[in-house]
Amino acid sequence: MKKILTFLFCLACATCLTAAPEYVQQESFDAHVRDGIGNTIAKLAAGEEVTVAYFGGSITAQNGWRPKTSKFLGEQYPNAKINEIHAAIGGTGSDLGVFRVGYDVLRHDPDLVFVEFATNDGGNSPENIWRQMEGIVRQIWRHDAQTDIVFVYTVTTGSVGDYQNGKLARAAGAMEMLAEFYGIPTINFGKRVAEMVTADKLVMKADEAPEGKILFAKDGVHPLDEGHELYLADIVAAFPAMKALPAVNHAGKLEKVFVEDNYENAKMVSIKPEMLEGEWKQLQEGDAMYGFTNRTGEMWLTATPGSKLTFKFRGTQVKFYDILAPNAGQVWVTVDGKKSEKPSARYDSYCSWSRLATLWAFSDANSDPNEVHTVTVELDANQPDRTVVKEYKEGDPKYDGTNWWVGKIMILGDVVE
Repeated sequence: MKKILTFLFCLACATCLTAAPEYVQQESFDAHVRDGIGNTIAKLAAGEEVTVAYFGGSITAQNGWRPKTSKFLGEQYPNAKINEIHAAIGGTGSDLGVFRVGYDVLRHDPDLVFVEFATNDGGNSPENIWRQMEGIVRQIWRHDAQTDIVFVYTVTTGSVGDYQNGKLARAAGAMEMLAEFYGIPTINFGKRVAEMVTADKLVMKADEAPEGKILFAKDGVHPLDEGHELYLADIVAAFPAMKALPAVNHAGKLEKVFVEDNYENAKMVSIKPEMLEGEWKQLQEGDAMYGFTNRTGEMWLTATPGSKLTFKFRGTQVKFYDILAPNAGQVWVTVDGKKSEKPSARYDSYCSWSRLATLWAFSDANSDPNEVHTVTVELDANQPDRTVVKEYKEGDPKYDGTNWWVGKIMILGDVVE
C-alpha cells in the first residue's frame, strides 16, 4: 500500500511539473530584482567595456529612457565604456522580437539586455507571450549564459487603470510569471505613473500640460521627456538592490522550460541565390530601400512578374521579413502545392511611406515539426488597386510599380538545404 501511495504521489508531482501554466493577474510593484545583473555590475566596476542592448518597440526607440539609462550607467561607472545597442522597432512586439533577437541583439554580444514589449504585446494572449518571450530569454542565454536580462513594463492610457487598481496589465503580468520562473529582474514603470494620476499630479494624455501638472504623453502612449524621466527614476530606484547582488551563471536555468512549445528555435535565415528564379537584385548601398538592411542584413528586390522565391523547410512556422511600400506589388504564396486563395498585397492603407513588415506563409503548431514542406512566393503580374491608400493621388508615379522587397526568411524550425 505504501508503495502504491508513493507511486501515486510521484505521478501527481510529475503531472504538476509538466502541466501548462495558467495565467493569474499579478500584483503591481516597483521592482523585483530577483537574480539581479551581477555579471554586468562586475564588468562595470572593473572599468571594462560593457554592451547594453535595448530591445523593444517605439517607446524604447524614442530619445528617452534608453539613452537616459545609458548615461546613468556611465555616470555611475565613469571608468567603464558603455556601448548602447538600439534594438527597438516601433509597432513591434515579442512576436517579431523572437525572430530578430539574433540579428538585432545577439550579434553584438551584449552584457545586459533590457526587454520592453509589454505595451505592444497588449493584445496578445498570455500563452503566445510566454512562447515568444521565453524564446527570447532562452536564445539570449544559449548565446551567452553570462548575459543579464531585465524586463521593463511601460504604461499607456489603455493600461494605467490596471496599475491604479494595484494590478499589472495582462501582458506585463504574463511576462512577470515568466520572469519569476527564470529569476529575471523586472522594473515596473506603471506603478509610479499610476500613483501620480490618482494623486491628480499627472495627466496621461492631452495636447498641452495642465497648469501645475505633468503631461505624460500627447498620444497617451509615447512619453514626453518628463514621462521618460519618470521611467528613468524607476531604474535608478531599483539599481542599488541589483548592484548588491553577485554575478550569476544563467546556464542552469535552461534545464527546465516554462512552456514546452516556446520559440527557442525561432530564427531569421538569409535568402540564397539558388532559392531565386527570374529577375532579382540584391540591394547595394545607394539603392532605394537599402536603409532597411540595418534590420534585415540584406535585401532582395524583384519587379518582374513571375519571379519566384522557393525553398524547403522543416518546422511549424514560416514568414518573411519584407517591406510594405507605395509602389509594391502583390504576391502569391504556395505551400506544398496549395496556392493561396488570393494574392497578398505588399502595401496597405497607410502606404504613403515604406516600412518593414511580415508576410505569413505557413503556421501550424499541430503539424509534425519534422515534416518537410515546400514554400514558393511568386510576384503577381497585375498592377494592384491602390485606392485603399489614404493619401493616394491618381496619376502619382509614387504609387506605380509591382515591386517586392524581401530581406529574410523567419522560421520556427530549419531550412532544408
